Amino acid sequence: MHTVCRRCPISSIDPPVGPYDHTLGPPAAEFTLVEYGDYECPYCRAAVPVIEQVRERLGDRLRFVFRHFPLHEMHPHALAAALAAEMAALEGRFWEMHDAMYAPGPPRLSQADLAGHAETAGVRPERVLWPATQKVEDRVEAGFNAAVRSGVRGTPTLFVNGEQYRGNVTVDALTAALEQDPVVY
Repeated sequence: MHTVCRRCPISSIDPPVGPYDHTLGPPAAEFTLVEYGDYECPYCRAAVPVIEQVRERLGDRLRFVFRHFPLHEMHPHALAAALAAEMAALEGRFWEMHDAMYAPGPPRLSQADLAGHAETAGVRPERVLWPATQKVEDRVEAGFNAAVRSGVRGTPTLFVNGEQYRGNVTVDALTAALEQDPVVY
């Protein structure tokens, strides 16, 4: 997984989780895990099964939130993928598109791939490609800017119960951090 600076100050999430977020789990869950991710990032891809196992372990006690942080200078397809996910969200299919783009194997995020993922997710392919995606550019940009304000500098960046997580991205470490001291925010 990626390296984190343990000397850097711990950041709080801004804005707090709200109705605009993509969430799995009960809104009033005891614990909240937020991921700022990039669909082309190999570390985010490696975190997918870890987060899934944490979700299985904690069940309805956990609310998982995904927010975009496309590192488009490093990952040329990341922004188009984030926009495609947001377009799918407009049709209530965010998680289906998210799962299709994070399917096992190397990232497949070309325009043709995104169209294929849209079909898998139950979204018309033309809805997730430019110029249709211009409709959600402001949302992705606002989310990116909020991430920067929250101290996000790379992906995946995780927030455990509202505070930036600096530990190892393993099932046991994340579960322990979540169960340590739940904070309602």
